[in-house]
Amino acid sequence: MAGIATPKYHNEMGVAVITVGSREFNCIGALPPFDHPHIYIDMGDETEVVCAYCSTLYRFDPGLEPAAADPPEAVYEEA
Repeated sequence: MAGIATPKYHNEMGVAVITVGSREFNCIGALPPFDHPHIYIDMGDETEVVCAYCSTLYRFDPGLEPAAADPPEAVYEEA
């Protein structure tokens, strides 16, 4: 992903699954100030991964744009 910022996702909404358009991203848990350490996740060849901190299940969808998510409010953009 050279030249592209690593997307960050959160699960403030408490959904069971967040579908993402990137296999490499950061999970932050909830929104600041209640976030957990921002951890880098690399799915490799897998299509699903669980965050070790918050247990959010992330599922890869190649049909989504690289920084997109479903639900879209899971995308975290720093102010």
